[in-house]
Amino acid sequence: MMPPFSSDQPHTILIAASTAYDTAALQRMLARHHLTVQAVSRGDEALAAVRGGHVALALLDVALAGSADLELCPRLQQASQTPLPVFLLSAHTSAEERLRADEAGAAAYLPLSFQTDELAEKILLHLQLIAPAPMLAGMPTMATLEVNYHNMLASSPDAILLLQRGSYRILDVNRRTRQLFGMTETELVQTDLLALCPPLQPDGQPSAHVFNTAIEQIMSGDIQMVEMELRHSSGRAIACELRMVPLTTAEHRLMHVRIVDVTPRQLANALRDGKNALLEMIAGGAPLPDTLDKLVRLIEAQLDHGHCTVMLLNPDGVTVTSAAGPSMPPDYLAALNGLPIGPAAGSCGTAMFRKQTVIVTDILADPLWAPYRNAAVHFGLRACWSMPILLDQDTVLGSFAMYYHEVREPNEDDRRLIHTATHLAGIAIARTKREEELQRHREHLEELVAARTAELRQAKEDAEHVNEELSTALDNLSLTQEELVRRDKLAALGALVAGLAHELNTPIGNSLTMASSMSERTAALRHDLESGLRKSVLAAYLDEAASADEVVLRNLNRAAALVDSFKRIAVDGAGSQRSRFMLGDVVAELMQSVQGEVRQRELELIEDVDHWLEMDSYPGLLVQALRHLIDNSLVHGFSSRHQANDHGSITLSAHDSNNGEITITLSDTGAGITPENLPRIYDPFFTTRMGAGGSGLGLYITHNIVTGVLGGRIDAASTPGHGASFMLRLPKSAPL
Repeated sequence: MMPPFSSDQPHTILIAASTAYDTAALQRMLARHHLTVQAVSRGDEALAAVRGGHVALALLDVALAGSADLELCPRLQQASQTPLPVFLLSAHTSAEERLRADEAGAAAYLPLSFQTDELAEKILLHLQLIAPAPMLAGMPTMATLEVNYHNMLASSPDAILLLQRGSYRILDVNRRTRQLFGMTETELVQTDLLALCPPLQPDGQPSAHVFNTAIEQIMSGDIQMVEMELRHSSGRAIACELRMVPLTTAEHRLMHVRIVDVTPRQLANALRDGKNALLEMIAGGAPLPDTLDKLVRLIEAQLDHGHCTVMLLNPDGVTVTSAAGPSMPPDYLAALNGLPIGPAAGSCGTAMFRKQTVIVTDILADPLWAPYRNAAVHFGLRACWSMPILLDQDTVLGSFAMYYHEVREPNEDDRRLIHTATHLAGIAIARTKREEELQRHREHLEELVAARTAELRQAKEDAEHVNEELSTALDNLSLTQEELVRRDKLAALGALVAGLAHELNTPIGNSLTMASSMSERTAALRHDLESGLRKSVLAAYLDEAASADEVVLRNLNRAAALVDSFKRIAVDGAGSQRSRFMLGDVVAELMQSVQGEVRQRELELIEDVDHWLEMDSYPGLLVQALRHLIDNSLVHGFSSRHQANDHGSITLSAHDSNNGEITITLSDTGAGITPENLPRIYDPFFTTRMGAGGSGLGLYITHNIVTGVLGGRIDAASTPGHGASFMLRLPKSAPL
């Protein structure tokens, strides 16, 4: 290798091209030789760069070189203070243009699509930064090396054929090509490649036009691969990638073609996309017949002349119903309805009875099909593989079956496919059953709610018994909810309603009791007024009224606060302002708002936050969640005066986890949480300070905010007597 340029020598490779050029790749190849790459897109910019005196070699696009004389090439050489080699790059090379490049003084004439590594090698050789590879005696060179093309082609694991350009006649094929098309070598070499294509490609274009266009692009260096549909000798379509390389000798114009069958890849992509579409249908609540029909069509598209069915086990647990089979004879499917399952009930009935996969490779010879053999023969069915659709280990929902018109045994791909189909069918059927059960519970709940509403209206009309009836109605509603919440989607509703009823009962009862008492006192006052009202009686009444007002107002305010907390339980980002913010700013405002209350309890508030942590989230909801955690520490951690005087502390810290998340920790040195209460702290209305400042909703709302709108997680840890700690793991960008 030659020594590198000194600091005062030209060290820049100038690229003057009218279109974007991959300068980064060339820079990587030249960097270790202390060369830099500069790109310009105009002739005047190229001249200015050369006049700067640092250009060692210029790559000039013919499109920028001027007219037919390519006058920019000599102008660049004249503008340089040192001899400047210029490589001309052409998008469409020709012998005539090469001659004009030589006349313009170009050091090299190359295609614009020249490979980057080869171009870097030519630059380094021309600048003498590397030396040419030495010629070794007795070793072949590319100019003298001759190989047997037929032997290379025959030993290739890919399907390869040799074409004559122009006629596209097949000159030679290998064994893999013969297997791909199911034809002999003699048959293949007597035809041309277009004869192996259908008249039209899947997009409707004539195959001849698509192939001829691809050949033109390959010859111009634009592409090396084209996707086309070919035909097997049986007529089966084969989706292929044709990778072609032109071979030119003194006597022949040839084309080396490597054919890759991409049908398995396309089938895999179609299966993946189809599964996603099916899951979207299931999640969207599409009707079960539509979902199963789409599933069967998806699986049949993966099979080679196979047919599929889905059978459902009826609620009686004995008979079956045909649910889907779009390519099967309707009469055959109708004949299956009402048939019983059993130990010898064909493939599907036996699979559901055994709860195991049943493979019948020859229906005519298998005893499982003895009762139904004539029907199978009538419709030309010879093989049937069936897998039961199970909800769990003991609950059968139905079966998924594959039929063939010839004796056939499944391979590993077939087994994976039927397993996938059964799994998807199970999801769809199970969801439909759950929706039906939930609908029945909804209807029952509506009836119960209507009945309870009528009872409550009647209870409101009877003021003397309103408290007792309201308590009874709420208790009954709680009991009803406990029965209904055995289903997943009603569990949360039952817990919330029962908790709200329990919390509201006391303030409402107190208010009604006081209102009833004042009603009686008002009646007595009216009676006294008729017989002569004394000032002392009126004064006593006013005192009692003021006291009653205070009791009623306090209880109604508490009930309103409970209702307001209940309304905030369902956290929705749509009602909150999303923005980009610095976490330190949000925490600073929060700390300022709670500082007074913390100091009043003689506690220390410690902040350990990376101020410049940036988030794209909901600052209002984040502040609300952190405020609930601080309030929880104040109310529960430092509830006793003794603990407050021990100079306890509350610490809020936040740091970047370097995995797209921010970890926020709030810990205190208070009383802590007992082990038996720790699993229940996020339950609605659970509190150890009932009637002393705790509603039991703070941590529940915090959990909803963190895991819902903010898209994070929250974990709690505590040692009784040594404080509690809450860790929030939040994504820097909240989910949309």
